[in-house]
Amino acid sequence: MAIAIIGGMLSCNESGQRAERAKKGKETNEVIGKATPDISGGIMTPEVLHSFGRVGSATLSPDGSRLIYPVTYVSIPQNKTNADLFIMNIDGSEKKQLTITNTQESNPQWIDGGKKIAFLSNETGSSQIWSINPDGGGMTQISHLKEDIEGFAFSPDGKKVLFIKQVKTTKTAADRYADLPEASGRIVDDLMYKHWDHWVESVPHPFVADVDGNKLSHIKDLLEGEPYEAPMAPFGGMEQLAWSPNSKTIAYTSRKKKGLAYSISTNSDIYLYDIAGGNTRNITEGMMGYDTNPQFSPDGTKIAWQSMERDGYESDKNRLFVLDLTTGTKTYVTENFDYNTDAFSWDNDNNTLYLVMPVQGTTQLYKAELATRQITPITKGYHDYTSVAVANGKLIAGRQSLSQPTEIYAVDRVTGEAANLSQENSELLAGLTMGMVEERWIETTDGKQMLTWVVYPPDFDSTKTYPALLYCQGGPQSMVSQFWSYRWNLQMMAANGYIVVAPNRRGLPGFGQEWLEQISGDYGGQNMKDYLTAIDALAKEPYVDADRLGCTGASYGGFSVYWLAGNHDGRFKAFLSHAGIFNLETQYLETEEMWFANWDMGGPYWDKSNATAQRTFENSPHRFVEKWDTPIMITHGELDYRILASQGMMAFNAAQLRGIPSRMLIFPNENHWISKPQNGILFQREFFRWFDQWLK
Repeated sequence: MAIAIIGGMLSCNESGQRAERAKKGKETNEVIGKATPDISGGIMTPEVLHSFGRVGSATLSPDGSRLIYPVTYVSIPQNKTNADLFIMNIDGSEKKQLTITNTQESNPQWIDGGKKIAFLSNETGSSQIWSINPDGGGMTQISHLKEDIEGFAFSPDGKKVLFIKQVKTTKTAADRYADLPEASGRIVDDLMYKHWDHWVESVPHPFVADVDGNKLSHIKDLLEGEPYEAPMAPFGGMEQLAWSPNSKTIAYTSRKKKGLAYSISTNSDIYLYDIAGGNTRNITEGMMGYDTNPQFSPDGTKIAWQSMERDGYESDKNRLFVLDLTTGTKTYVTENFDYNTDAFSWDNDNNTLYLVMPVQGTTQLYKAELATRQITPITKGYHDYTSVAVANGKLIAGRQSLSQPTEIYAVDRVTGEAANLSQENSELLAGLTMGMVEERWIETTDGKQMLTWVVYPPDFDSTKTYPALLYCQGGPQSMVSQFWSYRWNLQMMAANGYIVVAPNRRGLPGFGQEWLEQISGDYGGQNMKDYLTAIDALAKEPYVDADRLGCTGASYGGFSVYWLAGNHDGRFKAFLSHAGIFNLETQYLETEEMWFANWDMGGPYWDKSNATAQRTFENSPHRFVEKWDTPIMITHGELDYRILASQGMMAFNAAQLRGIPSRMLIFPNENHWISKPQNGILFQREFFRWFDQWLK
């Protein structure tokens, strides 16, 4: 078996041990490691894009001297990914690859006072807890459950472990009728029978167990007998649970609702579970929106969490709250700051918190003082910070931009100066020419200023003319920031010879709540005017060919494409929509999280007395099909239960029946995203084959 390894230095013994582990049961597959793509052209290609190492969050050793983190690699030939663990000093030196397998290693954390590292691995077929020495030896399995463990955290004293696994909540046909073991029909009596990309037959629960050497004992379900999820599916993980510093209490996030009640509410709460007594206390009773992601202060006297105010509004301001566990006093820390808190971390002084906040088209690090509620910026620049942790006088943070995938940075708390520690992709980036990124503020039709990112082709020449693509953001409440994407990569679009226009239209966070909330109940309204304003402004530039404009986007961005296809007054020459809403009336009854549809659409289409809802459904893209006159391509995943593939099929059928040049790319095994490597390559190739056909 050939093993392609690019990573840290290994001793002969360590290399042999890990190569043997990688070989076991996998003789026909080459171990997936860092790829070496052809970058002789010096520009981004789909193959290059999938060759970047995908760096995960770093975890600090107890003494603050070292970092452990995962990196995911992609194999296009094998059509799969592999995640390995890396370790390095806090200054980025002595970087070393710990695991080299064909399995997934994730969720690394330090245990036994920093003498060992625990992590998840699916080496034995299911995802279980393992441990390894910091030198890469002594890999040992700790948990031996039949079910997958989805996340875990050892208690601070190391005596217990908190972990997540699925608990069955729905009886199948075979459960009800033992003589029908092969019956595949699903019996449904309530809503939320499917969610994003799966049928809901189980929910995640938190469990706590004693750690007895290399095995677990006395396993207890914290929600035993309850049909509720904790953490919240499908995106919640260990960030929604936390240990108290004294190892006596567990905080967890749960929305204790099911069926119809779950589908119309975002009211989750933070619960404190007392291990000794088995008692549970709700500390956010009466706080009606999302309450998530609890973190105890280092001394255990306080607990902080993120909180939204209004039930049913999943894009409400994400506030930071702190509860003094001694006095019962709650403090709304970010009350005087009109931006979201995306992530946070306590300082050791128990009074300072460091925040990740989206502001004005970038995501930066801020400092919050609990006593004064003063919010102070730390960083600035064209980048997005994605996480933050405190270590030895510095902040350790993930950072990305439109021109660089995520890397781990050390950030000076005072000056904001940052140093790239992981350097995972530096060599590959050095061989590529990225397009210039411009920050442009454009006046909207109602006299406001809108930030629009413009990405130019590599080696841009202002004396030439280029086709342009309008990028429509999804969400709809998701900021067009300095994000790095492995599908909607703006530098990839620019590398193919397009000027990319990416406006922060109405309905996006980072520009205050008024700007964010304007879109709710106004689909097809001001935000569409914002899109047209942005592309019109760029079309006036001498280097943009106004006769070669395209438009693309996914999810709400896909809805935007469909809507603009019937309302663009001849501006565009080609459209491409992925996972977009075509018919708002059918979408209202097809989607699963009804709180979203009720809030953003204004309510059901049959409520004729509801002016907001009626305005929404009157602006459904399917109502403007008679004005479609421009080539359109549609892509969709058949496992997408958020926006069903039937939405894309309806749009394609409408275009075909109207004689509009059209193409459809359907992925039977993909959901709202395109995650499988070869499907990702196919998507990119067809994306540019389509636009090149009509714009070049």
